Amino acid sequence: MGQRFNELSEKHIRFIAEQKLFFVGTATADSRVNISPKGMDSFRVLSPTRLIWLNVTGSGNETSAHVQVDPRMTVMFCAFEGKPLILRLYGTAKVVHTNHPKWQGLFAHFAALPGARQIFDVSVDLVQTSCGMAVPYFSYTGERELLSDWAVKTGEQGIKAYWEDKNQISIDGIPTHILAKSG
Repeated sequence: MGQRFNELSEKHIRFIAEQKLFFVGTATADSRVNISPKGMDSFRVLSPTRLIWLNVTGSGNETSAHVQVDPRMTVMFCAFEGKPLILRLYGTAKVVHTNHPKWQGLFAHFAALPGARQIFDVSVDLVQTSCGMAVPYFSYTGERELLSDWAVKTGEQGIKAYWEDKNQISIDGIPTHILAKSG
């Protein structure tokens, strides 16, 4: 049976730490809904009501565009091993780009990931669990290194060129401000 909480409990935080994969959902009032799978040891719980996750360069930048227009974000974890559970975290997010004054302080929570492009700082206002009994078992066999290898090979200047070409506008035409100067 599903339950609702105002904040993350220690049990929730332990569950999150054991997961290798999470999903992020965002949308504006009139954009497409975007759901992205995430991994790469990129998630940190800072408090029972605050979390951050490090986003690396990818083919699109929908989450960043959406959050800057409508800060709603849902983060979902599923148990693919052991006891079934789905954990959803609802809240509001802020995007912190690499040129933002808060970048260094937040980035210090993570091991450096090649191609890091932004951090999402999320204030959680609702935690919901549900049974997860229909989620199948999957075995974790390791991380894919393809994206990290691409980012290292592409280099810092190449990644910025990629951002300029592929990451400035969402599929719905919403700007991401990834190359804007902080100020």
